[in-house]
Amino acid sequence: MNKYLAQKIAEETNYLFQAEAIEKMLEKPKHDELGDIAFPCFQLAKFLRKAPPIIAAELAEQLINPAFEKINVVGGYINFFLNKSQVMNEIIPVILKQQQNYGQKEQSFENVVIDFSSPNIAKPFSMGHLRSTVIGNALANISEKNGYDAVRVNHLGDWGTQFGKLIVAYRLWGEKGAIEKAPIKELLKLYGKFHEEAENNDALNNDARAAFKALENGDLEENSLWKWFKDASLDEFQSIYELLNIHFDTFEGEAFYNDKMADIITQLKEKELLKLSDGANVVELDNMPPCLITKQDGASLYATRDLAAAFYRQKTYSPKKVLYVVGNEQSLHFQQLFHVLKKMDANWAEHLSHVGFGMILKDGKKMSTRKGHVILLKDVLEEAINTAKGNITEKNPTLLNKDDVAKKVGVGAVIFNDLKNYRSNDIEFSLEQMLHFKGETGPYVQYTFARICSMLEKASLQYHDDVIKITLTDNAWPTVVLLANYPNIISEAFEQMDPSLIAKFALQLAKAFNKFYATTKILAPDDSINSRLALCKSTSIVLQDCLNLLGIEAPEKM
Repeated sequence: MNKYLAQKIAEETNYLFQAEAIEKMLEKPKHDELGDIAFPCFQLAKFLRKAPPIIAAELAEQLINPAFEKINVVGGYINFFLNKSQVMNEIIPVILKQQQNYGQKEQSFENVVIDFSSPNIAKPFSMGHLRSTVIGNALANISEKNGYDAVRVNHLGDWGTQFGKLIVAYRLWGEKGAIEKAPIKELLKLYGKFHEEAENNDALNNDARAAFKALENGDLEENSLWKWFKDASLDEFQSIYELLNIHFDTFEGEAFYNDKMADIITQLKEKELLKLSDGANVVELDNMPPCLITKQDGASLYATRDLAAAFYRQKTYSPKKVLYVVGNEQSLHFQQLFHVLKKMDANWAEHLSHVGFGMILKDGKKMSTRKGHVILLKDVLEEAINTAKGNITEKNPTLLNKDDVAKKVGVGAVIFNDLKNYRSNDIEFSLEQMLHFKGETGPYVQYTFARICSMLEKASLQYHDDVIKITLTDNAWPTVVLLANYPNIISEAFEQMDPSLIAKFALQLAKAFNKFYATTKILAPDDSINSRLALCKSTSIVLQDCLNLLGIEAPEKM
């Protein structure tokens, strides 16, 4: 309906604005009694040289359509009241027929590369890694819903000076047996000890730089240690991804580009972009610090490897977009990266975007691996699952498959708690808050879905695909309006790279349906029962799809 209305307004105003721009101006009135869609005419005043109320009154006369029960003009606003019967009979049968394909955009056969998660080898998978992991996974799912092929890339932090530090620390204080027994735990202790000792002994930093340079040069002993650290870490990471039900198409980390950086440096030299600064090679940039390409000792940096990765991905995937799901604190790095690519005449750099996000805080403070202030994600997920199991046992003691349901609810609660927030905002960690069955939580949405499944199990739907006449009372209308708007939400979530739009929509839909449920005898055996059940089924389809897009499973019983 929004697209149709936007097109009509564009036509009636002789395309002062294109339909796409008009559609973005359309609003949802603050109160339901004001209408279903509002169009503010203020931006037209400058071009039409008329007062907004006059424009609204004149335009409203041209927009009369059976799709609207009535059109009101209030000041400079045109408020549209949709024809409830028509919308219900257009939307609900379509959802019932298309099922999980409702809102699916046409396949474009274009790639969207999403670089996300990217934990550092030899460090624990902490709560600090959660945001990149779940935001990136949701964006991959949303990209696919919008008709793209998502390429999920885990750009592992498996290279850099930190490995020089770890190699030095292992040689000074490490025990092979202890690392074999608990690799991540012991490697983290070594990493922390290195930084403690290096505060009073700067020679350790020099030793670390030398060790990493030897690693880059292919030293067999250094490479053997590095591979050992990496394999141990990957085993632990994989167990986390299995719990989260997240997969990747490639684990090409920073080390993968070690033999591809020489070509980048050659290109920079040929384009006369490399400058010598205090012994290091840099690319000077406008209005920002220079981008470091190689250190004084010739060792590479993040930027060198990211430049190589950008060229490799362009050649391999020819992507429509490349999304780097990395924390806000790395925004300067990506500004520099994109600027260097443009200086290298890589026109495709305009398709690269940094999808930044805020931090997860504990008691208002950032979690730090270096200082040992870290909460392990696996511990949080296991605690969430155990707590969920306790809640489920209390509410539904006879439920079968409690362990499976508890896993879906516990893991889903952690994911939803992250994704319901706008990604740029910081989040305070609170496991108790995540697991509430009421309020703005994942379990609340899951429970609404399970409640609908339970009702549908008690009654049998008697419609046949889209051959059904929908007759519903007005208390169902807020739910119907939301269902009708779902395809728009899917598009907006992709355009804005914002999974929270899906999470917030799921909460709105669950709340609207629960209000309908509380005021309606859904299973009453009257002439409208099939219409009510059709609305229930449509709502369950869309709620489940919302959860799936966020990477959350929806149990049918809780």
